[in-house]
Amino acid sequence: MKRIGVIDTTFARADMAGAAVSTLKGAGTGFVIRRRTVPGIKDLPVACRQMFRDEQVDLCLALGMPGKAAYDKTCAHEASTGLIQVGVLESKPILECFVFEDEATTPRDLADLAQRRASEHALNAYSMLFRPQDLTRRAGQGLRQGRRDAGPARAEH
Repeated sequence: MKRIGVIDTTFARADMAGAAVSTLKGAGTGFVIRRRTVPGIKDLPVACRQMFRDEQVDLCLALGMPGKAAYDKTCAHEASTGLIQVGVLESKPILECFVFEDEATTPRDLADLAQRRASEHALNAYSMLFRPQDLTRRAGQGLRQGRRDAGPARAEH
């Protein structure tokens, strides 16, 4: 039985983990979900490492919502760097799912974006563990999580 760690933050303005967990439960079987909540995005790397060590998860989905300030973008970068380091140390994947507050113009748009992005990352997590061939088929398609897909680049003839 596979284990998926879902870690979110109290700083986020939307329930990203709720959306991810709901999507995972609808994606299939053969796994259990371990969920943890931390205060902010810089706490995500340690929480992921603890999940790998204590809960023996196979993959972590790290969900966060950095604020609008320049300081928040710096913190997001630091958190991202930490998540990469933990993934390398543990030799296990961490799917980072951040939604920046300034990506949306209204609170409703922010909530919708957060839910869509978390759900789409959850489907990617499921595919990584159970259907990696699905990801291979979608390679090079310019897929985006939470917003309209960019589509593949086309060479002009």
